[in-house]
Amino acid sequence: MPLLRPLLYLLVLGLGALARPAWAISESDLLPVDQAFALTAEATSSEQITLRWKIAPGYYLYRHRISVASASREFTAGALALPDGDKHQDEFFGAVETYRDQLTAQLAGQAAAGARQVALKVKYQGCADAGICYPPQQRTLTVELPAGVATGAAPASSLLRGLPGANPVLSVPGQGGIAGMDAAALPAERAFQVDAIAVDGQQLLLRFTPAPGYYVYRDKITLALKNAAGITLLSPRPPAGTAHRDEHFGQVQVYFNQVEIPVPLARSETAAREATLVVGFQGCLKDGICYSPMQRELAVSIPAGAITAGARPQAPQTEAATSTSAGGQAAPAEVPRTRPPEEVLAKAASEDISLGLALLLALAGGLVLNLMPCVLPVLSLKALTLASGNDEGSARRRALAYTAGVLLGFLVLGGVVVALRGAGQALGWGFHLQQPWVVALLAYVMFGVGLNLSGVFGLGYGLAGVGHGLTSRHGASGDFFTGVLAVVIASPCTAPYMVTALAYAFTAPVPVALLVFLTLGLGLALPFLLMGFVPALANRLPRPGAWMDTLKQALAFPMYLTAAWLLWVLGQQRGVDALGAALAGAVVLALALWWMQRLQLRRAPLQRALVALVLLASLLPLGWIARQPPPAARATTAAEGKVTYSPKALAELRAQGRIVLVDMTADWCVTCKANEKAVLDTDAFRASLKAHDAVLMTGDWTTVDPEITAFLEQHKAVGVPLYVVFPRGGGEGRVLPTVLTQAIVDAALTQAGTP
Repeated sequence: MPLLRPLLYLLVLGLGALARPAWAISESDLLPVDQAFALTAEATSSEQITLRWKIAPGYYLYRHRISVASASREFTAGALALPDGDKHQDEFFGAVETYRDQLTAQLAGQAAAGARQVALKVKYQGCADAGICYPPQQRTLTVELPAGVATGAAPASSLLRGLPGANPVLSVPGQGGIAGMDAAALPAERAFQVDAIAVDGQQLLLRFTPAPGYYVYRDKITLALKNAAGITLLSPRPPAGTAHRDEHFGQVQVYFNQVEIPVPLARSETAAREATLVVGFQGCLKDGICYSPMQRELAVSIPAGAITAGARPQAPQTEAATSTSAGGQAAPAEVPRTRPPEEVLAKAASEDISLGLALLLALAGGLVLNLMPCVLPVLSLKALTLASGNDEGSARRRALAYTAGVLLGFLVLGGVVVALRGAGQALGWGFHLQQPWVVALLAYVMFGVGLNLSGVFGLGYGLAGVGHGLTSRHGASGDFFTGVLAVVIASPCTAPYMVTALAYAFTAPVPVALLVFLTLGLGLALPFLLMGFVPALANRLPRPGAWMDTLKQALAFPMYLTAAWLLWVLGQQRGVDALGAALAGAVVLALALWWMQRLQLRRAPLQRALVALVLLASLLPLGWIARQPPPAARATTAAEGKVTYSPKALAELRAQGRIVLVDMTADWCVTCKANEKAVLDTDAFRASLKAHDAVLMTGDWTTVDPEITAFLEQHKAVGVPLYVVFPRGGGEGRVLPTVLTQAIVDAALTQAGTP
């Protein structure tokens, strides 16, 4: 489980606070990590390096947390030989071995010819008997190689070169302040401010304000309400956090900036109460110390309120916590466990509209999606199918097959995104095109479709079977897979009405969400469904004839253009090298398909096997592309009339009294690009920004970006484009329509500048 390791880590960090009272730990007993575990290394030969830890009394290292790897090409590291440690059952790690006093480890390997020194990356973790565990440590050591014979150990100052700027420190109790810790670290009360107020008699508002560079773990927040008879906490509504990558424990959700969490109340009595909100949480300094679990008791004046009809308070699950009294004694308190954050995303969207209205909007959104630019390739395929002509019975069967493909495509794609969001992933509609290998694969499919339409091959299997080899088949199977392809290609677009329906689906129970996705699919398939079941509409189509072969070849070019667009998106995501790899793969694919056609009527088992290998070879670039890092983004500034989106930059511009138009876009979003061409990249738009002293802030969602996903969720958007105008002088932002015009932008900027 992705969250198991970080939660275990946090438990270990809090070991000291749980093992003994805070007043029993003396600051003078705790050493900086490099004094507690003094590390040196020497090369006894070009094939062996000895590492030594001198461990201070009262401290120990975990064997299973020690690893060494080469950090340079001059040395190929082998196995690390560690002696047996003291075996015991650890409360958190189970059966472990530990080392005290000193540890000598031998690293086998081979130095390159002529190498004078090598670099090693050493990881380790240890604890103090006082009950404090250091965070996992990493050091980069430079070791001089002997000139033919073994030499003594070099001084620690020359052997041990920590990472630039690193000042290893240890986890601290809730009140902060440990000798040897980073001077920049603040006491917990200053690092993490927590406030709570009663908005009214039905809701509290909890506010966390971490100091700059600090963050709070979203999944460690717990709440309890004391001295509030007749009032019960309902599940809170925490906003999406920032995905934070921990080097040792993977992905976690945190809050770096001030965050407000609404906490609904269920009431069985109307009287006002002077209550106490008990808040449990845990936080860290980025690249520094992690604080032990903390607890704050906040006085809250809850005014009189209405009795909640049919309220369902959260289940009475509890977890033990501690609160320090004035006398310094640790007294137990019961803190109800909040539901996991992925289960308590804001449900405002699902509360704003009814299910019936959501389904109606979904049907309308799917219908309008047929008019969006992204659906052009699929419309080209269907135009060819409709023009081929059929009797009424066949037309109905083909319409139903196409509809089934669309419905299944929406059901699968929608189910995947709902499941991944429920698991805490920061995803939105069109998420699959944020994956470079998916973009490259779709480019291959559209390229294969074009080759088929151009007559390069006419086989219904191989990679083309993913695309037009299936969609070009006669009968129900071809129409079914055309419907599936329609969803894959069209899904990055969000049409009017579709946004609200998707927002409803993302917060509704799973069966209701799937019903919304099915209704969206029905809207997309409705025009072709009508063509099959209403003869009067079908009769208006041109009759089949020799012209169809010309039309078929002409329709290959929209497929090629779609493939070119997808390759451009890939280049934006992973750079020109990835683009070149995909182009090379496309050439190999074309060779395989051409060769297939040549062998269609021949019995040549060996050649067919070679063709299969060539076809597989065309897929090899996909794996390489998936591993490539994104190219460095160029940040823009307000002096250029636009800035790159970040929550901090948005807050600073608003504090300066500027009007800000936030444009959330992606290179794979055709509607976004159409709006840019028609409005956002024009001289009229730039003149309007200047006239209103406004700034365009652009967020690029071409690849996964948790901060942009959080912004989308905050404004109940499920994908891009999203345009929000923030007024001068504060206040809520105004969401603009999905399809922009200059008149819409001018009106919004004028309103945003009006006091």
